[in-house]
Amino acid sequence: MKKFVITLLVVMMACGIHAQTDYVTTNTKLPNHPRILMLKGEERALLKKINKDPYWKELQANVLESCDKIITQPASERVMEGIRLLSVSRRVLSRVFNLSYAYRTSGQKKYAQRAEQEMLAAAAFTDWNPSHFLDVGEMTMALAIGYDWCYNCLSPESRKKISTAIIEKGIKQSFGKWYLDSENNWNQVCNAGITYGCLATFEDCKELAVERINTAFESIKLPMKAFAPDGAYPEGAGYWSYGTSFNVLFLAAVEKALGSDFGLSELPGFLATGMYSQSQITPSGHIFTYSDNWPTADFLPEVFYFYSKTKDPALLYLQKKCYEKGDHKTMIGNRVLPIGLILGAGSGASLANPEKPKSLMWTGRGSTPVSVMRSGWDENDTYLGFKMGTPSANHAHMDVGSFIFEADGIRWSYDMGAEDYNRLESRGVNLWNGKQESQRWDVFRYRTQAHSTLTFNDKPQLVKGFAELGKYSEEENAMWTESDLSAIYKDQIPGVKRAVSLVDKKYAVIQDQLTTAGQFTKMTWNMFTHAEKVTFVDDTTALLEKDGKKLYLKVEAPFPVRFYTRDTTPTNTYDSPNKMGMFVGFDCDLALNTTQEVTVYLMPGELVGNPKTPHKF
Repeated sequence: MKKFVITLLVVMMACGIHAQTDYVTTNTKLPNHPRILMLKGEERALLKKINKDPYWKELQANVLESCDKIITQPASERVMEGIRLLSVSRRVLSRVFNLSYAYRTSGQKKYAQRAEQEMLAAAAFTDWNPSHFLDVGEMTMALAIGYDWCYNCLSPESRKKISTAIIEKGIKQSFGKWYLDSENNWNQVCNAGITYGCLATFEDCKELAVERINTAFESIKLPMKAFAPDGAYPEGAGYWSYGTSFNVLFLAAVEKALGSDFGLSELPGFLATGMYSQSQITPSGHIFTYSDNWPTADFLPEVFYFYSKTKDPALLYLQKKCYEKGDHKTMIGNRVLPIGLILGAGSGASLANPEKPKSLMWTGRGSTPVSVMRSGWDENDTYLGFKMGTPSANHAHMDVGSFIFEADGIRWSYDMGAEDYNRLESRGVNLWNGKQESQRWDVFRYRTQAHSTLTFNDKPQLVKGFAELGKYSEEENAMWTESDLSAIYKDQIPGVKRAVSLVDKKYAVIQDQLTTAGQFTKMTWNMFTHAEKVTFVDDTTALLEKDGKKLYLKVEAPFPVRFYTRDTTPTNTYDSPNKMGMFVGFDCDLALNTTQEVTVYLMPGELVGNPKTPHKF
């Protein structure tokens, strides 16, 4: 008998079966509809707060105007894009969430009627593409919100069709899926979507709903652990928005419907991650684009969840700038925008006169450590970011040790960011195999050589290597961060350390300590830049120019360096054209059997005589 029990436990663990805690039972009494995010009548108090603030009032009006345009458009159809239905699921979620919100806050039935039309069309799809379960997660959330918020406007026949679709095409398809044991954004998105479906249709499928809600509470702890200990997100700022917005939607919904999130929001690092998202926004209005991320910094509705919990005014300063600079048409297209109004205005957040953050440095440990330093929080301030971690992280590139540097509004050192997944997949690229010899690392933007980091003998970084956050200083005029990159280049060179510094809030210093053995080692120091022109002033100095601004790149090394510029034209036909920027850097032959240092100064505007190097290895 004992042997049987042990065997059963092993099988359960192998199958990813989660130990259950009864967060809900079949006896749990949920509030009447509407019960997700806003209970019946709560919209009245929300509207009072919205109307007192010019920013929220304008955003509210924009939502209603956008919904008036949606009313004139045909309902979505089931059109696949490669292996995905995701673009359709996202459009349905955007439409239904915003239309349902417009109905609840305006009382105008035309919005609920158009949401009903969209939901019935999606309910009639043959399926929601369970082979790519993100599609199901977002579609289930869409219909759940519309069903719950428009419940009293729906005919009994429509209620039946929508509820049945949520259960059959959403909830029932979710059992045994791999995302339940994953630690990435799939877990957050899919658990949130299915939980919304369960909350909306609870009375129609109590046993299924109870099992899935309880499983979701345990499962979502896996990606939430990745925020520990400081709030840094493993997949970068863009994917932070995706995964975290659905994590926030999950927490806000269960707290409203069940009266508690059962301590999930208090997991280490989670409430600190709101400030991580703001630290990644650069003075030029872009984000630190390490890994698979696009550059634009957007207005982020999910940030207001963290404000509602912490009341940290530093969360609001850059959100005001993003709001004012943003394309309001694009902003309104954000499928989770209502959460910003509900939690932002609802918590008393105001963008009218936000307080400027005081801290100039943000450093986070975890599976993808990152450190950023800045001279201030406004448009022409200086910004230096340093990315550590491993190429084996989800959505990662071979960009460990890379840095970005902005000054005078120019992106002097930057990163290309994400590729078009469908473009690569449709051409047969084995994109999601992250092993060392995988075709993934042939993709131009993912290679070591495409980033502002080091390469030795033209070899790629090691997928299994990991670079931890080392020592760092937050001294205002001498901020720096150090990391040991040796594991990333194991078997290529015995030792590699890199430190990046922001000195006097003006210029950057990139220091590399290199320990060699007895074999020849060529080092390539590379930087991807948006400069339009590069001139080599002398054997150790390059001048970069863009928009009338200048940056001097000065090298100190115990041996000669060979400067180069290279264009970004890829060698593979499946790569994007990369019509952006250029590479500038140098090659050098390292001395044998010794430890040596190479220091690069990045000086905006003019050469600094006797520049300082506050960091010492």
